[in-house]
Amino acid sequence: MGAGIVGLCTAYALVEREIAVRVYEQSVPGNGQSGGVSRIFRHAHDDPRLIGYARESRAVYEEWGARLGVQMVSEDGAVAIGPKVDAHLPLLEEAGVAVRRLDADELAERIPLLAGYDGPAMLDERGGSIRTPDAVRALTGALGDAVVVDEVLALRPVGDGIEVRSGGRTDRYDRVVVCAGRGTAHLARSVGIDIPVRQGAHVRLTFVVRGEPPTTLATLQDSSGDFGETGVYAAALPGNGGYALGLSQTTQACDDGSLLVPGELGDLAERAAAYVGRALPGLEPEPVDVRHCWTTELPWGEDGVAVWDQAGLLFPVGHNLFKQAPGLGRKLAAAAAGEQLGPELRPEAMLGRS
Repeated sequence: MGAGIVGLCTAYALVEREIAVRVYEQSVPGNGQSGGVSRIFRHAHDDPRLIGYARESRAVYEEWGARLGVQMVSEDGAVAIGPKVDAHLPLLEEAGVAVRRLDADELAERIPLLAGYDGPAMLDERGGSIRTPDAVRALTGALGDAVVVDEVLALRPVGDGIEVRSGGRTDRYDRVVVCAGRGTAHLARSVGIDIPVRQGAHVRLTFVVRGEPPTTLATLQDSSGDFGETGVYAAALPGNGGYALGLSQTTQACDDGSLLVPGELGDLAERAAAYVGRALPGLEPEPVDVRHCWTTELPWGEDGVAVWDQAGLLFPVGHNLFKQAPGLGRKLAAAAAGEQLGPELRPEAMLGRS
């Protein structure tokens, strides 16, 4: 249940197995935590296990894109600058990822919007901007009538199946995969599972490129601090006429969804815009679009991911999952089909730990 990117990928992977599915979504598919015009696909992670997962997902994105007739990830690459380059580069090389250091001249070619910078920089050649609306539309279209507009209120194990009660129906299924974003922990609690997730909210701004859009526009992750921030990411819109940018920092939310510091989202937006003024002179300084969304982060790291598995119910939880969704979806589909869930996805494995 849930038609964000993980739910859609899981459902499509089940259809690949010729298993009938139903996807419950209370609003527009891809409009919750998966919302926005673009995301970064990157292989770089602190946990080498996630590098392998990313390689799998990149291959699946390419496979599904070819099948469904849409480009899901751009070919412009992913650039990282700052001290994290020195930590991530050897891990990526060891995993066989096509990655290399960039000098200042090639960095300027890859991201011509960027102000002068001559510190550590690298290019992940198979990274790029995820075409989020295109990916969501293609998967939703492929699933067709399997996606229903309804809100799930309750679920429970009944006999050898799972009962799902939604706004307009009661159904029973063999297995249920709960991909409900911020609602996943709430539904898990109703069947006795306490997921230790930190909830928050995040803001991303979109800026227009000055002049003619560049032919190549890689994604950006900036941990340098040279431009006043140490956690920045940005990804290009289709056609490279815009750049969507945010800070990795979030504002904390209570379990009921109320924000501890409601004004902090505005502060984060102002900091992101100020960063653009310092670091990206190739962008118009005023944002033309804003995207707010919830975040669900596990205690062991911002890239942490785990799946709680109990009595026919699967509860995947994590943050930054758009890049991992196809590979994760296939693993969830395999578990829903009766195969063993991989041990690295169980909570005790702390996949994605920093």
